[in-house]
Amino acid sequence: MSDSTQKIILAGGAGLVGQNLVARLMARGYANIVVLDKHRANLSVLKKSRPDIVVEYADLAEPGDWQRHFEGCSVVIMLQAQIGGNDYQEFVRNNVESTELILNAIRQYKVPQLVHISSSVVESVADDFYTRTKIMQENMVLESGIACAVLRPTLMFGWFDRKHLGWLSRFMNKSPVFPIPGSGKYMRQPLYVGDFCNIIISCIENNVREGVFNITGHEKIDYIDIIREIRRATGSRALIVPVPYSLFYALLWVWSLFDRNPPFTTQQLAALTAKDEFELIDWPDIFKVPFTPFRKAVHETFNHPEYSKVTLEF
Repeated sequence: MSDSTQKIILAGGAGLVGQNLVARLMARGYANIVVLDKHRANLSVLKKSRPDIVVEYADLAEPGDWQRHFEGCSVVIMLQAQIGGNDYQEFVRNNVESTELILNAIRQYKVPQLVHISSSVVESVADDFYTRTKIMQENMVLESGIACAVLRPTLMFGWFDRKHLGWLSRFMNKSPVFPIPGSGKYMRQPLYVGDFCNIIISCIENNVREGVFNITGHEKIDYIDIIREIRRATGSRALIVPVPYSLFYALLWVWSLFDRNPPFTTQQLAALTAKDEFELIDWPDIFKVPFTPFRKAVHETFNHPEYSKVTLEF
């Protein structure tokens, strides 16, 4: 096991992966953790639950005092990402410009290890703001000359999920009707964030400094079956109702006129129906991390006595 006193920086660490990763790192004895993020509400959630680590507001797309934390750092986990929204410049700023500054800080302070969290979308047929800028981001990292492991997760879910399955469950619990686009027969390969965090920890503890790894959920599950499993795990009684794709698209478009940061966009709908199938490597053997079956993972997500009650903001 690596030195548990080493300084670990989580850039963009107040979101889904970061909150889960902090919980699992601390459970393994790591205490010198620095979380940098610009989402004040989610930073507040983390500060309240983890007062003994450094949790600091930082706009990583702007040079600032946050860069001082890289001095003496052993590992940087690069998590920051703009996932949703309708403003392309926000994607560029948060996925590309922030990456340039972080890479510069890693060079300046000679940080020995970087783990970059990319995305499976870099190999997707989808063409949206997120996909374009995540491709740009990964290329920047690979061309930087900095040795690192690049992890490409598929759609993730788990504790602290403010988007994706977390938002779907909250909508389901508030509404008697749950609409789905078309037949709902859109194959997904969801990845439990608990497993993904254990892979990141494996990279730290086994000093993985090179390679690009497609970290794909082990089970292929149709979107409608994901919704049914959420309903079962949460005890919801919402009626699942198919809605014609064109009408569903139109409703999302109208929603976007009134919500600057909608939870689900027309671009994400297009990505949902893009019929992607991502490579499944034997990551349980590569990283010595067993995968959690989907049904068990969903149960853990929505029924944990502490973490399932915590909701992050968009």
